[in-house]
Amino acid sequence: MSPVQVKEWLSMMRKPHVAWLFLTIIALGPVMASAYDADPESKATSTAKVDTGVLDGAPYRVDIPAHWNGDLVMQLHGFEPIGTPRPTPKPLGDEASPFLAAGYALAQSSYASQGWAVDDALRDNERLRAWFVQRHGQPRHTYVVGFSMGGYVVLTSLEHHGQHYDGGLSLCGANVPGTRVFDDILTSVVAFDYFFPRTTGLPPGGLADPAAPALGQMEVMHAVDTALKTDEHAAQLLATHLHVSRERLAGAIGVHYLVLHQMQQRAKGMPVDNRATVYAGFGDDAAFNRGVHRYTGDPQAMRYLAAATSLSGEIHKPLVLQYNHDDFLIPARYQSVYPAMVQSAHGRAPTVLPSVGEGHCGFAPEQIMQAFQTLTREVSEGH
Repeated sequence: MSPVQVKEWLSMMRKPHVAWLFLTIIALGPVMASAYDADPESKATSTAKVDTGVLDGAPYRVDIPAHWNGDLVMQLHGFEPIGTPRPTPKPLGDEASPFLAAGYALAQSSYASQGWAVDDALRDNERLRAWFVQRHGQPRHTYVVGFSMGGYVVLTSLEHHGQHYDGGLSLCGANVPGTRVFDDILTSVVAFDYFFPRTTGLPPGGLADPAAPALGQMEVMHAVDTALKTDEHAAQLLATHLHVSRERLAGAIGVHYLVLHQMQQRAKGMPVDNRATVYAGFGDDAAFNRGVHRYTGDPQAMRYLAAATSLSGEIHKPLVLQYNHDDFLIPARYQSVYPAMVQSAHGRAPTVLPSVGEGHCGFAPEQIMQAFQTLTREVSEGH
């Protein structure tokens, strides 16, 4: 694995909810410019009111700037690998500063559990919102903003608790039903196992083997990267099918391995079943379908995944979706899925902004705030 890939992966894992944030913030026009000064982070945090604690097992943090504009942002982070240390009290995080600098109060839950914890995230975020109202009063407006997995929870928050929110912003979000996400993840790892069987350093039964001992994500990525270099034709087939660039392929497969195995822990069994799947796009598809490993899903685990990660498309509040270029975790084909679901459910059509930034959650603060400004403008016009 190249030093660039390692650096990119480490950066993402340190900040799973958003990566590659720049340190400077620029004014965004007449609506936002007055909230910024030469040192916005200092202004946002040095005299801020901070409320930290734990609600039903979920660490939380609330920050209210001295120049609070009366509005609240509920901010949702992304996938946090099981076992990631959690500092106490919950730290602020770089992605919070632009909102505080603009005068918004910010509430963040760490969720009661780690992994693909979308069901806990939905409950814990709503519990924290109610806690904020109880302790600090009813905000003028309440927005829900999420990154990556948290972007998905923005959608479920508007579907299940839309009466409490004025609008939502999903940034680099996994905005499709979880069953589709994990079908795609399983395809990724079984396809790698088909083309690169018995890879040194990986489980002999394959990356998706539920009985295999857990491996560290960097360990898996290094072994995958080494194997890919032995057959560039097969590596390019995989990259093309997964809609990722060749240089990001090892990173994508490594994350897919981690997320699948941690969902197996969470669901207490194999949450997907590929016995009847007919694969295409892997060269000799007949040979691929004959030789690819087939897994029998655990019925209880599959029911859990379907229930915990479902989407209906029934939203009636403003929603803005923002994606990145060359995102190796959220392929471009996902971008049209949720708008189509909303249309079928006769909900309010979301606004899909042109992609910006590179990689997964590769936003600069000004890009985040430009997307957020689109949301606040839609809310204002709606009112």
